[in-house]
Amino acid sequence: MLSLQPTRTNLLLLKERLRVVGSCTAILKGRRQALIRELLQVTRPLMQSRDEVSRAYARAQAGLQTSLAFEGGEALHGLAAASRRDLAIEVAERNLLGLRYREVAIHESVARNFIERPYDPWGSTPWLEETVAEFEGIIEEMLALASYEGKFRRLAEALVRLTRRIRVLEERVTPALFAEIHSMTQYLAERERETLFRLKRFKGYRQSPSA
Repeated sequence: MLSLQPTRTNLLLLKERLRVVGSCTAILKGRRQALIRELLQVTRPLMQSRDEVSRAYARAQAGLQTSLAFEGGEALHGLAAASRRDLAIEVAERNLLGLRYREVAIHESVARNFIERPYDPWGSTPWLEETVAEFEGIIEEMLALASYEGKFRRLAEALVRLTRRIRVLEERVTPALFAEIHSMTQYLAERERETLFRLKRFKGYRQSPSA
C-alpha cells in the first residue's frame, strides 16, 4: 500500500529519499570502520595489560604468603599502614571521533625503590621487597588499564548503536523505499497504459466513418 499519492513528483521524491538513505548508510559504515580500527588499537594493549596484571597478581600473592610466613601478619599490617600514601592522579575528559571518555593520567610513579619506602630497608627481607614491588607494579598497571577500559567501553557502546542504525536503514528503511518505488512505478505505468488505450480508442472512434 502506497503511503504517498502515486504521482511523478512523489516518485521523484521517493527516489531522492532512497539516494539520501544510501548516502547516510555509506557515511555511517565509514564511521563504523573508523571506530573498529580505534577499538582494535585499544583492545591489544587492554588485553596485554589484563594479562600482565593477572600474572603479576599471582606472583605477588605467592610472595605475600612467603612474607607472611617469615614476617608475620602484624608486621606486614604495620608496614602496609606506614606505606600508605596519596597518588597524584588526574581524570580528564578526552574526545575521540566525537566520543567523550575519561582518561586516567598518573603524574608520579607508584613504584619506589627500597630506600624511598617509609620503613627501615635493612629490617625487611628480599622476598618482602619483591612482593611490595610486585604490588606497586600492579597498581600502575591497573591505573593504565583504567584508561583503556574507559576508551574501550565508549567505543564498544558507540559501535553497538551505530550498527543498530545501519541495520535499520539497510533492513527496514531501504527495502520499504524500494517496495514503495516499485509499487508507484507499476501503478503509474499501468495508468499510462490505460490513458494511452483510451486515447487510441477515442482516436479510432473519431476516425471511423460512422462518427
